[in-house]
Amino acid sequence: MAKSTFQNKPRTCVCLANTFLFLSLVLFLLLLLWTLSSFYNPIPIIHSSFTKPKNEPKLEPDGVVVGSPNCAAHEPCDPLEKSFYDDPGLSYSIEKPMKNWDEKRTDWLKQHPSFATGARDRILVVTGSQPLPCENPIGDHLLLRLFKNKVDYCRIHGYDIFYNNAYLHPKMDTYWAKFPVVRAAMLAHPEVEWIWWIDSDAVFTDMEFKVPLDRYKDHNLVVYGWPNLVYEDKGNKSGKSLNAGVFMIRNCQWSMDLVNDWAEMGPNSPNYEKWGQIQLSTFKDKTNPHSDDQSALIYLLFKYKDKWGNKTYIESEYYFQGYWVEIVKTYEKITEGYKEVEILGPTLRRRHAEKLSEYYAKLREPYLEDAGYKWRRRGRRPFVTHFTGCHQCNGGPLSRISLGVTNVTVTIILCMLGTRVGLKCKGL
Repeated sequence: MAKSTFQNKPRTCVCLANTFLFLSLVLFLLLLLWTLSSFYNPIPIIHSSFTKPKNEPKLEPDGVVVGSPNCAAHEPCDPLEKSFYDDPGLSYSIEKPMKNWDEKRTDWLKQHPSFATGARDRILVVTGSQPLPCENPIGDHLLLRLFKNKVDYCRIHGYDIFYNNAYLHPKMDTYWAKFPVVRAAMLAHPEVEWIWWIDSDAVFTDMEFKVPLDRYKDHNLVVYGWPNLVYEDKGNKSGKSLNAGVFMIRNCQWSMDLVNDWAEMGPNSPNYEKWGQIQLSTFKDKTNPHSDDQSALIYLLFKYKDKWGNKTYIESEYYFQGYWVEIVKTYEKITEGYKEVEILGPTLRRRHAEKLSEYYAKLREPYLEDAGYKWRRRGRRPFVTHFTGCHQCNGGPLSRISLGVTNVTVTIILCMLGTRVGLKCKGL
């Protein structure tokens, strides 16, 4: 048996050698076929974190990518060329003044042609409220309704809106809180021409009316008030000769400088108490010893009229914003007047798309004028009703008046949407 086993070993080795030779030949042929096929079907280059494209953008020492193509006029994009946003010294803080803003904004619009088109008429509405919840549960509901009113108005007219409920500066709260927000909005939105601040307690009560921007083409600030009270009668000044709770300010260097000087009278200034005493001695009807934003603006306008007053439009010919006490009592009569107008112009009652609201407002215009309702005031819906002093967050009796007014504007919106069942749409 041992001899037989010894004689079979050479034959087994030969078989194993032949097997290895065959497998090697097969592997060689497979590699040859794969190599030849790669000439006809090259493997695509996949740009991942492990492979770099051949035309990789170059980086400057500060890390900014350069050399990108310009953006097309019809599509939004952010080109790789430098803009003011790439300046490491850029600050959104109101404490650091912005210089050469007109040039920087113009350059940015040239880099972004899709935003440059129509920029002269573009508006950003900015509003807000306090960071903490209201103590009275109805307060937050009222604030929500007031915000919805602004969203509805902006949607109808194609405006963007920004709502803020944070203090961007630790010392600037209450009525001073809007200045850091407005200033930051100007930097964050170079595509808009106007920043429109509106207090949380102000309500759009003419949803069709559109601000006549051509009227303000030579001005940079629009507020509601009485020019004669602001600039004249120097010995008998009033801190109520304009209202600073609703204003439009142009996105330009002039406005940047005004916001800086205006805020310098606020609680972040070392001269805050001094400004309070100056205002107290200047305005006969001021009782609060602290500097307030409204008195501060009036002071700047009449004291430095050449610098600030000449570019400020004090609107008094329509309710750019109106005090609720003098307005609310006229609502019923105004509604009756609009009903009469719609009888004369039945086309005004035609159902239409919400986006055509401005068109139908123009159709209504000649009927209103023929009825003696001039656009500036008499018989017209007030554009903005300002519920100053109603303290919506407290949920008191006065605050509920604003709830009733927002209910009317909600009905107007629902009527525009064609939801007339159960609603008194006539004359709204």
